[in-house]
Amino acid sequence: MARLLHNLLLLTVRLTLKIRVLSYWSLIYGYCALCTAVALLKLWWSILIRPSTTFQWAIRETPPACLNDTSLGTHCYVRIKESGLRFHYVAAGERGRPLMLLLHGFPEFWFSWRYQLREFKSEFRVVAVDMRGYGESDQPLSADSYRLDHLVTDVKDIVEYLGYNRCFLVGHDWGGIIAWLFAIQYPEMVVKLIVLNSPHPSVLADYALRHPSQLLKSSHFFLFQLPRFPELMLSINDFKALRSLFTSRNTGIGRKGRWLNTEDLETYLYTFSQPGALTGALNYFRNVFSFLPLSQNNVMSPVLLLWGEQDAFLEQEMAEACRIYIRNHFRLNIISGASHWLQQDQPDIVNTLIWTFLKEGECRKMYRN
Repeated sequence: MARLLHNLLLLTVRLTLKIRVLSYWSLIYGYCALCTAVALLKLWWSILIRPSTTFQWAIRETPPACLNDTSLGTHCYVRIKESGLRFHYVAAGERGRPLMLLLHGFPEFWFSWRYQLREFKSEFRVVAVDMRGYGESDQPLSADSYRLDHLVTDVKDIVEYLGYNRCFLVGHDWGGIIAWLFAIQYPEMVVKLIVLNSPHPSVLADYALRHPSQLLKSSHFFLFQLPRFPELMLSINDFKALRSLFTSRNTGIGRKGRWLNTEDLETYLYTFSQPGALTGALNYFRNVFSFLPLSQNNVMSPVLLLWGEQDAFLEQEMAEACRIYIRNHFRLNIISGASHWLQQDQPDIVNTLIWTFLKEGECRKMYRN
């Protein structure tokens, strides 16, 4: 009798787990279908309005001059033996100084850190990386190559191949997610962690499931699961959707700060018009629902979290919720009027807050490579 009850209990637990998994993926694919339907309606409407230009876009052949601005730093490359991938990065500041590693988000590349490259090179070796699949870094074809464990390992390999065993890690958006996970997995390699508009991964997952408002703001996560269709939607009408991300009233840069000027915008259009550039960037999203949470979710490094008050993609309440996962000093600054792209539209405020955080405890003096 006891064995029968044990087997029934075990069967019930297994059935419950299967139902939860089925419900989870049903929610994801159902929302994917809804987002796709909305995107198709928008595409159909654009065809009706401007049928002759809807499917026109062009590869930019000549890079804007600002991409070769020597005041931003030196263009370098490193090939990682383990993965075989070549990474492009821009470095400013003298070799041998403490390493500040900058990880960009979507849809960005090293250029999004132009203000920070100039600002922190006086005391740091500042390195802004084109992450896997972006810019001049290699772009693996398989979506499976963009699993989070690979992206975290990339950061470790880059730090070590630059000749360091620790760094001051700064991440924005997707770069922030990877920075959180890197600090969790390799706490001994992070002196201080600075994250911009990117909640702790556990906070993002929990909050999105419990708040329909965030689920709506995260609808692009679901649309981007599809093959090829998101690339089409971002590139039609000469990259109209991509332009809108940076310039529209709801999501754009500089509503109350610095505007993205024509040349700055052209750097993004040049970079993402190159063959395969959009697919590499979108492949980050195509693995996000299948990653396994790390067993240890706490961050042991001091953390500065900067948050744009007007972020159109993330609920502000998530910023404060990150506190429960920090086992060290935690500072949160909400920047009034700043957008999701706060290091570009409010660089002076962002840089000042970062300097203040870096100088707390004079941690730089205690740093050893």
